[in-house]
Amino acid sequence: MSQLFLPFSIGNLPLKNRIVIAPMCQYSAENGDATDWHLIHLGHLALSGAGLLMIEATAVEPEGRISPADLGLWSEANETALKKVLTAVRKYSPIPIAIQLAHAGRKASSHVPWEGGQLIPVEQGGWPTLAPSATPYGADEPPPVALDRAGLQRVLQAFVLAAQRAHRIGIDVIEIHAAHGYLLHQFLSPLSNARTDEYGGSLENRMRFPLAVFEAVRAAVPAEMPVGIRISGTDWVEGGWDVEQSVAFGHALRQRGCAFIHVSSGGLSPRQQIPLGPNYQLPLAEKIRSETGLPTIAVGLITEPEQAETIVAEGRADMVALARGILFDPRWPWHAAAKLGAQVEAPPQYWRSQPRGLTRLFGDVRIGQR
Repeated sequence: MSQLFLPFSIGNLPLKNRIVIAPMCQYSAENGDATDWHLIHLGHLALSGAGLLMIEATAVEPEGRISPADLGLWSEANETALKKVLTAVRKYSPIPIAIQLAHAGRKASSHVPWEGGQLIPVEQGGWPTLAPSATPYGADEPPPVALDRAGLQRVLQAFVLAAQRAHRIGIDVIEIHAAHGYLLHQFLSPLSNARTDEYGGSLENRMRFPLAVFEAVRAAVPAEMPVGIRISGTDWVEGGWDVEQSVAFGHALRQRGCAFIHVSSGGLSPRQQIPLGPNYQLPLAEKIRSETGLPTIAVGLITEPEQAETIVAEGRADMVALARGILFDPRWPWHAAAKLGAQVEAPPQYWRSQPRGLTRLFGDVRIGQR
């Protein structure tokens, strides 16, 4: 029996299998509002047979957008637009849906990737960026504005309000984005956090604001709604954030009711040296899972069904997330089930697509035609 296709629960939320569709920015929103692109994008991924679908990094305030085209959940208009998309998707798919709530910090105000992805200067339509300290991401960039106490409270409250909006429109799971060099990761790493108050310096201090955001979000939604987090397990830079600090962060999160930890890496510094290769981030997820006991999601160059199966079967992670691979092959879970001798959920409109010899791929279905 395939372990990848065994059920799993995040808190009290049951998942049909261990395949997660990772949040992937689409840079296709208008003033933070979801558009028809999101309906198309999320609609076809919702029919993939995965166990959980995560909506892309969603800004909790306008200044927290990576680009002007980022999805947002800071306003009633944002809420209404996303609810419209979710209502349409849910009409045809029962897949549980998560949302990643994010603030880009000093990596905000950027061009979309296909326009270069570089910082947009204020005089060209960008906006001043925010960070724990006035330390820019790139040496040629202007310094961000270091958040004062009022700013910290405003950002924390923005996460709370976005979480409440997410719950109101029927999102099943919240993932807080503390990875890839964005604001909460910037607080965690000594490379970007040079504060001298209680939010900087020691590991305990650097974790203080991200933990406060987690606690506030956890308290703002019902207990039965799982709240997890995505982290970069390491900066891949000497003297930066690393897996040992990630383990300590994981212990603190578990004490606060964290439902899962989604382990990525890098993104904080242009000096990073990432050893790219299959499963290159898996040891980070494995160590965090082993030492904290938190359910973990592994991600990063996991492309083959047998590879994902082995990760779960050997207990190296509880779930496997797909990102670019599932954009390239939106039916990856179907193909994985076919290879691994498992069954996968599919809409009845597609049941007749089963290849000859795989008549049980979609379960004990009945197909008739006059």
